[in-house]
Amino acid sequence: MLPGKFITIEGTEGAGKSTAVQFIKNHLQQSNINVIWTREPGGTELAEHIRNLLLHPMSYEEMEPETELLLMFAARAQHMKKRIVPALTAGQWVASDRFLDASYAYQGGGRKIDSKYIKLLDQWIVGDVYPDLTLLLDIDPQKGFERAEKRGTDKDRIEQEKMDFFIRVRQAYLVRAKQDPKRIKLIDAGQPLFMVEDQMRSILNEFIENVQ
Repeated sequence: MLPGKFITIEGTEGAGKSTAVQFIKNHLQQSNINVIWTREPGGTELAEHIRNLLLHPMSYEEMEPETELLLMFAARAQHMKKRIVPALTAGQWVASDRFLDASYAYQGGGRKIDSKYIKLLDQWIVGDVYPDLTLLLDIDPQKGFERAEKRGTDKDRIEQEKMDFFIRVRQAYLVRAKQDPKRIKLIDAGQPLFMVEDQMRSILNEFIENVQ
């Protein structure tokens, strides 16, 4: 077990993950906890190049689900070795905007890849360096889709998927939460923002109290 602490934030499209990340940043800072922030896919220079491959809409060739999964784990391998593990080994706190659970949700649920293949990559690349705490923002996919539409921003390759894809993603996330309720804290992102923030604050405060 590494001496640092590892927090991840997960959620489907339109769940308010970006807003949640900013809230968590501010709350940890107010709690006098210095955190290294990162994201997936990405987190290192090479992993960010892979991110561009994964998320940039391509008109010339459709990416196969297996290719997407392997690229995700290629970026994660670089991220783990170059950034996450060194920081945790040094006793630092790390927080990542998405991590391993997203592969089970998006490539497993969304792309219908058998979870046994994801588990093999998980065991090889991640090993026992699992998050200590995961905040999962959950929202009905239709409501999330409507929120995302209101943003009016350009959609990346995955955000352009149809509703049934995001329904499967959500279900896969919920399965993960049931499998590991101690680590994965489910947050109803369909609530008013102040209620979402209250729930996150309570979860973070309990976590901080237990580890200090």
